[in-house]
Amino acid sequence: MRTRHIGDVPAGFIGLGAMPLSIEGRPDEGRAIATIHAALDAGVMLVDTADSYHWYAGEAGHNEELVARALAAYGGDTGAVLVATKGGRGRPGDGSWTVDGSPERLKRACEASLARLGVEAIGLYQLHKPDPAVPWADSVGALAELLDEGKIRMAGISNADAGQIREAYEVLGGRLASVQNRFSPAFRSGEPELRLCEELGVAFLPWSPLGGISRSSLDGESRLGAPDPLHDAFHAVAREHGVSPQQVCLAWLLARSPVVIPIPGASRPETIRDSAAAAGLVLGMDEIARLEGVPSAG
Repeated sequence: MRTRHIGDVPAGFIGLGAMPLSIEGRPDEGRAIATIHAALDAGVMLVDTADSYHWYAGEAGHNEELVARALAAYGGDTGAVLVATKGGRGRPGDGSWTVDGSPERLKRACEASLARLGVEAIGLYQLHKPDPAVPWADSVGALAELLDEGKIRMAGISNADAGQIREAYEVLGGRLASVQNRFSPAFRSGEPELRLCEELGVAFLPWSPLGGISRSSLDGESRLGAPDPLHDAFHAVAREHGVSPQQVCLAWLLARSPVVIPIPGASRPETIRDSAAAAGLVLGMDEIARLEGVPSAG
């Protein structure tokens, strides 16, 4: 797979979002591990997890432990695989999510993640979500301390607006490595944050990058009954290339900026193999214009 970077670490063009392997509706462990192995076989170098990716109460860290077991069982070299995890959120087991960005909570969460992943330092540790009850600088300051202590090699943030990104960059003394925000065909309002990351040289990791693509069927008709010309454009371009709409979506994201590394989720080996193939799909300027909803010149 062609290479992009998080900080100075190669991370490939496409990562794996491991959340679907541990939350509601998760596959059995055999298929989950096979999915991670398929990602590695396809050249994926970034696996994104979190301590809060689990289903039931009392199983915090389920996804981190799963990723660690999959890497340990892999027959090939995993030395270049970057495992990114997060702290600052929780799941009480009823389907809801909580947030706790206090420095004390983040430091405890990091220690627990280190143990579950079985590493001396976490490759990329991300603050999962701003906590309105905690000053942002205090939460990010905990990441700075973890960096200084050598417990994490890179620091990132998630679900942050432009002001929070700038503040985090300053608090970390320019050591902000990544921002993981929602961005997809159905959710494009994160453009200012993407452009700021490009300006700062910070990797931008779109989560839920395929949002909106599944709303349209391959014959161009909306499953919801009403036409959706913009989303149907992804399916039309896919037919022209003989690939899946998901590949076109990921290639469209990659074309937006050299700092973009999408992290699509997967719960089956064939899904991540298809997503990883988007690294080799290059879209023409006219195709990108169609996907942006801009009328083609002439």
